[in-house]
Amino acid sequence: MAREKKPVHKVQMTDGKRNIIQQLLQEYDIQSAEDIQDALKDLLGGTIKEMMEAEMDEHLGYEKSERSDTDDYRNGYKPKRINSSYGSMDIRVPQDRKSTFEPQVVKKRQKDISDIDQKIISMYAKGMTTRQISDTPEDIYGFEASEGFISDVTDKIMPQIEDWQNRPLSEVYPVLYIDAIHYSVRDNGV
Repeated sequence: MAREKKPVHKVQMTDGKRNIIQQLLQEYDIQSAEDIQDALKDLLGGTIKEMMEAEMDEHLGYEKSERSDTDDYRNGYKPKRINSSYGSMDIRVPQDRKSTFEPQVVKKRQKDISDIDQKIISMYAKGMTTRQISDTPEDIYGFEASEGFISDVTDKIMPQIEDWQNRPLSEVYPVLYIDAIHYSVRDNGV
């Protein structure tokens, strides 16, 4: 059975994209692929911060530095370390006085924004041990995932796996066997 090829993203360069790239090259002094990765991590962190500030403005009903008659107001920031596909980064989550602010970009108690859970489950399903799995995110993403974290992730999905394994089976399953032999039709370039 032939594998279906994944669609390839074709980059369409516009003047706006060229200007952004030029600004990135100037701002971050990019010389290598690692510099690009660091720049993207910095941009992601800044974007998350701005989105959280906008969420706080919406929550409180007024923008930063504006006066308001409400009894709920900004109350500083709380540091938080999150893991992304670009590595670990420290962000500052805005706080309100009544502690009613619930950020949606990076939710409370959320430490990972790279969908690592799905990758861990995939590695576990392929038979890797929790120790092998815990080493993999550090190699790929640059942050440590403890064996306890791996166990917590797999424990969350185990009831669903057991339900699937214990499901009632159909009486008939069609099976198709295909066999083929491939011969080269050229011999010495002829």
